Amino acid sequence: LELRLNGAFPVLLSTNTSDDGSELITYLSNGDEGNDGEVVLERGTVSLQRRKTLLHETLHEQLHIHNFGMVPLAIELTWLYAADFADIFELRGIERRERGTVLDTDIADDRVRLCYRGLDAVIRTTEIVLDSRWSIRAERASLELQLEPGGDQLLELRVHCRTGRARLPLAGFDPALAAVREERRSWVEAFPTISSNNEGFNEWVNRAVHDLALLRSTGPGGSYVYAGIPWFATVFGRDGLITAMQTLAFSPELAAGALRTLAALQGKEVDAERDEEPGKILHELRHGEMAALGEVPFGRYYGSVDSTPLFLMLLAEYVDRTADLELALELWPAATAAMGWIDASCDAEGYISYSRATARGLVNQGWKDSHDAVHHADGRLADPPIALAEVQGYIFAARRGLANVARRLGHHGEAREWESKAEHLKHNFHRDFWVDEEATFALALDRERKPCRVVSSNPGHCLYTNLIEPERAGQLIERLMADDMFCGFGIRTLSSQARRYNPMSYHNGSVWPHDNSMIAAGFANYGAGERAGRVITGLFDAALSLDNRRLPELFCGFPRRHQHQPAPYPVACKPQAWAAGSVFQLLQAVLRLNVQGWERRIVFRDVALPAWLNRLDIRNLRVGGACVEVSILRTRRGAAVEVNDKQGEVEVVVLG
Repeated sequence: LELRLNGAFPVLLSTNTSDDGSELITYLSNGDEGNDGEVVLERGTVSLQRRKTLLHETLHEQLHIHNFGMVPLAIELTWLYAADFADIFELRGIERRERGTVLDTDIADDRVRLCYRGLDAVIRTTEIVLDSRWSIRAERASLELQLEPGGDQLLELRVHCRTGRARLPLAGFDPALAAVREERRSWVEAFPTISSNNEGFNEWVNRAVHDLALLRSTGPGGSYVYAGIPWFATVFGRDGLITAMQTLAFSPELAAGALRTLAALQGKEVDAERDEEPGKILHELRHGEMAALGEVPFGRYYGSVDSTPLFLMLLAEYVDRTADLELALELWPAATAAMGWIDASCDAEGYISYSRATARGLVNQGWKDSHDAVHHADGRLADPPIALAEVQGYIFAARRGLANVARRLGHHGEAREWESKAEHLKHNFHRDFWVDEEATFALALDRERKPCRVVSSNPGHCLYTNLIEPERAGQLIERLMADDMFCGFGIRTLSSQARRYNPMSYHNGSVWPHDNSMIAAGFANYGAGERAGRVITGLFDAALSLDNRRLPELFCGFPRRHQHQPAPYPVACKPQAWAAGSVFQLLQAVLRLNVQGWERRIVFRDVALPAWLNRLDIRNLRVGGACVEVSILRTRRGAAVEVNDKQGEVEVVVLG
């Protein structure tokens, strides 16, 4: 979809998005136009303002054209358009042996419809709607305007993408933008307001809140945040669950929506093509042609080993945060089915391993799911089935957390059984995963149960799940913060001393904000607030150097001493849900914030504000029907917490 002004590309002046991400605004002008070497129209005489918004399946565009010249102008505007109907997986590099059929273009007085019949027999349509003044043809539409000096015109265009041929009523630009803004505004205003004395930090937090609103989708299960743009704008189990955990202390809404949505999509049968098994929680949901045809297995795909324990972890944390037993009862069948899958999948030591059921599935099925992410110290790739360190931590937390929920519901026998299995796993994990010479735990165990003795970020998640014994936790924390792991902007996925280290790789030396936020939360669990502060400081400095203060999905892990800002990973998602959610989990870590729904209590313990944060205000922090406003102030002895306002039955407790 290309715009021409008098047959030429307009000159770009600027482009930016609104603060809430609801609108893209671009300013353009004409270039010099000549005739036989003589300039007949000077550049900068005509201005074009393009405003775009997305509402559901429709791109709305408003075009404002203005003549700033001293004489009347004849202006020709032209839209050039075409649609190849490429699948998202084609864009990601998968080549198809055969494609569907591009159908004849339908042209009407005010619209043109480009159509494609896929190999799945579904007709997909791109409909471009203008108005009857345009001269519309199969590949272009043109309009001639006469603009007096100071004169202007306001034009609109809509591009509606859908399956089928049925026409749907389409709103104009202003109503569409208002609808998008209202949807995002209502969610942002329901989220607690977090502000500080540091304007850069405020911008980081505000960017994160608005990115979550931008990625948020509403379905039958409630709110769900899509994983990231452009590659993962759909439901991902692991991503949605972790994002909900990151934001749970401040707002439980995303957690409830994620749990309901994924329970509705839970595995029901054994299907090797989809890596589906009864009780298993979804990895990825896709609706495109290649997914429908099975050319890729991701239509409804269950190839993640960690989504299921993460689902149970989130349910348990949500119940503790909200005291909402109604949702626990509603989801109890899904929870017991998920635990049933874990029980059936565990080996004698209590570990869960993965191996793909078909050659088209994901080779690695933890969060580091690139093909070369799991390897031994000499660089050899680990042979599946593979037992990842962090997944065992998730299982430990899932068993202990669901045991607490079970007791609330009166299932005491199941609670005792799950707690016993958790302790059994903990004992074996310390025996089998510990790498004494590196003072860390192995990345994984391979098919022969040999440990992958490389230093990686994965065991840091086990601090978050409280799997690690205190005497080993201290060693692990220091190892993760050593120079080969902590690059200055964050903790790398892999040590710079490792054979496969590459700071430009996806999982072997890069820095992922969500990975760091979970590790920092683990540091806080073991009283290492100063170390958590170093992590949030590194990521804060990274955010300060990036456009819009937006942390991407990941960035390169080059040492900070060589650069003033992190080197970008070229195809990282921006925005990305768990990158946006990381600031809230990091903040919770340095505040040691614990919202206790059953006790109707908000606890701050050993608060350790980083040096660049002297005052932090949190408003509209809710527990049940109660609400508080607090300020955290840096003092000579640490930090002080002041309660500025309290409405309803809630207690604020400060420890340490």
